[in-house]
Amino acid sequence: MRGMGAVFQLPDDRSIALERGDLTRVDADAIVNAANSQLARGGGVCGAIHAAGGPSIAEECRAWVAEHGAVPTGGAAITTGGRLPARFVVHAVGPVWHGGSSREPDLLANAYRSSIEIADGQGLCSIAFPSISTGIFGYPVSLAAPVALEAARGALAAAQNVREVRFVLFDQATHDAYEAALESLSVE
Repeated sequence: MRGMGAVFQLPDDRSIALERGDLTRVDADAIVNAANSQLARGGGVCGAIHAAGGPSIAEECRAWVAEHGAVPTGGAAITTGGRLPARFVVHAVGPVWHGGSSREPDLLANAYRSSIEIADGQGLCSIAFPSISTGIFGYPVSLAAPVALEAARGALAAAQNVREVRFVLFDQATHDAYEAALESLSVE
């Protein structure tokens, strides 16, 4: 499974794929924003999504928080995609890394599962993720990748509508970590 475009095939034509690229340019039913609990514009992938999608995303995020309150760590919310190619943005709140002793793996897995469940509930067929929590939240990519892929596999297997999960990874080191984790997932 070396190289770009590694794919893990599940039954019923469901798949998990890896690619390098810019998440804001992905044509999927939904992309996932690595968000904070207030759904406020931040840096990294969050800032890029807000910049590319335009002000309507921030407006919808403010309205969502005003109506529902802060999104808990491990949870997710959904807005439209504004000017993005994706129709929707799922805003997933991953954990801040505190050394692994504060339930970080469980909370990270919940962020991926919640995102797929929300997309599935909207009748969406495809969803694309960044590497949640591995930027400013400090989660080591080598530890996050297996958690992310296993959570995605489980949620995808339980989904009624979602058929394709893509991990769109910005840099080569992150892609390599996910590719190694995908290879391990494939041999289980």
